[in-house]
Amino acid sequence: MAAANVLTTREASMKAARAKEEADVAAREAAAVVLRLFDNDADLVADLLGVPAEELEREAKPVTAARAKEIIEALRARAERPMRSSRAPRSRAEASNPSPPASAATALVAAPDDGRADAA
Repeated sequence: MAAANVLTTREASMKAARAKEEADVAAREAAAVVLRLFDNDADLVADLLGVPAEELEREAKPVTAARAKEIIEALRARAERPMRSSRAPRSRAEASNPSPPASAATALVAAPDDGRADAA
């Protein structure tokens, strides 16, 4: 049982390390993109985001200009596409049902803050 626990814990640790590395890469790329979009004005971007300009520049440095441009082009392409709903179409019977009371709808919308928004 102890060996299984070690393997499970090790696997979870490896997954967490991979997720952290992916998040670090995404953060570096985001910093490079935002600096590129604002003509590399690190002071302006730092003021907008509330982070030190040196930190932004350090984060963005490992990202190539070509990669930043690639990301910007992908974002622009995605912004130009019409929004498509990922929901399946509702039947007439479902569409005619009244919506839930406001208090229930509010309860469904409120979600616990897990800090992901701060990381972005």
